[in-house]
Amino acid sequence: MNYRIGHYLGPKVFHDGRSRLLNHEHLQRTHRFFERYGGKTIIFARFVPIIRTFAPFVAGIGRMRYRRFLAYNVGGGIAWVALFVGGGYFFGNLPVVKGNLTLVIFGIILVSILPGVVGYLRHRRAAAGASEER
Repeated sequence: MNYRIGHYLGPKVFHDGRSRLLNHEHLQRTHRFFERYGGKTIIFARFVPIIRTFAPFVAGIGRMRYRRFLAYNVGGGIAWVALFVGGGYFFGNLPVVKGNLTLVIFGIILVSILPGVVGYLRHRRAAAGASEER
C-alpha cells in the first residue's frame, strides 16, 4: 500500500514546481537511483527499522516497476523471516542469551540502527569536505 501511495502522490507533489525541497530534479534522481539500486534497497530496508517504512513509498515515487518492487519486497520479507526465526531459535537456546536477554535486545537495537548512523556521518563528513574545497 505504501508503494501505491508513493506512486500515486509522487508525480502530483513533484509536478507543482513551487517547492525547493520537492522538485522535478529530485524526482529524476530518485528514479535513477531505484533503477540502479532499487532491488538492494528494498531487500536491505527490511532489516533497518525506520528505513523499512519509507523505502516502499520512495520506490513508488521513484517509479520503480511494481513487479520488480514486489519480487524484491517478497524476497526481502522471506529472508527477514528466515533469518530472524532461525537466529531466534539458535541464539535463544544459548544460556548466555537466556541470562542476559535485556542486553541482547539492546545490542540488536544498536546493530540495527548502526548502518543509518554510519551513513549519516559519512554523508556529513563528505558534505563538510566539499564545503571546505570551495
